[in-house]
Amino acid sequence: MATILNDCFAEHHKLLPAEEALARLRAGVSPVVGCEEVSLANAKGRILAQNLVSPNNVPPFNNAAVDGYAFNSQDLSANIETTLAISAYIAAGGETPAPLQSGSAARIFTGAPLPAGADTVIMQEDVTADEQSVSIPQHTKTGINWRPAGEDMSTGETVLLAGHRLRPQDIGCAAAMGYAKLSVFKRLKVAVFSSGNEIYEPGQTPPEGGIFDVNRYMLMTQVRQTGAEVSDLGILPDTLDATVAALDLAAKNHDLILSSGGVSTGDKDHIAHAINQLGQINFWRLAIKPGRPLAFGHIANTALIGFPGNPVATGVCFMRFGFPLLCALSGQIWPEPIKLTLPAAFSLSKKPGRTEWLRANLQVDTNGRSQVDKHPRQGSGILTSLVGADGLIELCESSTRIEIGDAVSFLPFSQFNVA
Repeated sequence: MATILNDCFAEHHKLLPAEEALARLRAGVSPVVGCEEVSLANAKGRILAQNLVSPNNVPPFNNAAVDGYAFNSQDLSANIETTLAISAYIAAGGETPAPLQSGSAARIFTGAPLPAGADTVIMQEDVTADEQSVSIPQHTKTGINWRPAGEDMSTGETVLLAGHRLRPQDIGCAAAMGYAKLSVFKRLKVAVFSSGNEIYEPGQTPPEGGIFDVNRYMLMTQVRQTGAEVSDLGILPDTLDATVAALDLAAKNHDLILSSGGVSTGDKDHIAHAINQLGQINFWRLAIKPGRPLAFGHIANTALIGFPGNPVATGVCFMRFGFPLLCALSGQIWPEPIKLTLPAAFSLSKKPGRTEWLRANLQVDTNGRSQVDKHPRQGSGILTSLVGADGLIELCESSTRIEIGDAVSFLPFSQFNVA
C-alpha cells in the first residue's frame, strides 16, 4: 500500500478527471446497510428496500368523479333534451349498487361506485332535476366524469422501485394501495471529524492564528439532510498517531467516515497517510476546482472521504461527490445531478484540463428569460458565496472561455438538499 500512497503524492502524478472519479464511485458502490420496517407515518425520507407493488386496483371500482347523475348514454334522445326517472341514490362508502334500470338515471356523489349499465356522469350544475327526474341537455358528451377501476394503479403494477427515497406523494401512493408499513433501508451511520491544530470550536476564544471549525458543522448538517445518522468525532490534533487511532475506531462502528482538512501534502497533513496505513486510498487529487486534494479510500468495509480544509471546497465537493456516494451507500439509486442548460450572463477565461464549479445565481433578463450569473466572489474560503448562490455552474475540462450568452450547465442547490 505504501507504493500507492507514494505515487499519489508524487508531483508528476496525473490528476484524476472528475467524471472518471464519479464513474469509479458509481460503479463500485452498493448499499452497506440492512433493512427494517417502518410505519407510513415515519417513512418520509427513508429509502425503499424492495419494489412497491400494488396488491389491488386503485381506485378499486369504477366511481363518480363529480356530484351529479349517472346514466347510460344510449338512453338519450338525439338532438333534444332527455328526461330520465331517478331510480337510485348512490353515496360514497355504501354497498355495491344494483345495476342501473334501463331508461333511468341514478343520483350519485363523488367517489361513489358507478352502477353497472351507466357509462356517463353529468354534473349536477348542468341539469334540471327534482326528486323524481332529471333533464339531461342535448349534446351531452358521452363517457365523462367517472374514473375506471385501476385508472391510477392496477393490480400487480410496480409503482415505486427499491432505492427510491420516499416523498410525501410516495407515501400517499403507499397508503392508497393499503400498505401500513414499508420495508426500508436502515439509516447509514456516518462519522464526521475535522483535523488541524488551528481549528477551534465555535463559542471558544481562539488564540492568534486560530479559526473556528466550519466544515465539521456544515458536513454534519449536510449528512443529516440525507437522513443518515451522524457521530460527531470532534477536532483531531495534527498528529499521525491521533489520526490513525480515530480512523481505526470510527471504521469499526460506522459505514462512512468524512474528514475535513489534512489531505494535502504538508508536514501536518496526515489523513492520506493514516488511510493508507489502515486501509487503502482508492484515488486522490482530482482535476477539479475547488477541491483538488480530495481523498477517497476505505478501511475494511468502511468508506472514507477526506475533504479539503477550505470550506467552499468542502461544501462543493460534498454536493458533487459525497452526496451521491452517501445516497448510494444508504440504498438509494445513484442520484444523477440535474443540469439545466442556461445562457451565461458573464464572461470568463478558464484553465483547460480541469472541471470547475462556480457559485452562481439564477436571473431573469429584460425579455423575461432565465439566465445564470456567477457569484462575484469565487474564492475557496468565501463561505458567503455559497450562502448567496442558488446553485453551481459546471464548466467541463475542455472549456477555456465563456462569453455572455453561451450555454452553460447549472446545477440547482435544491437537488442536494442545501437550498
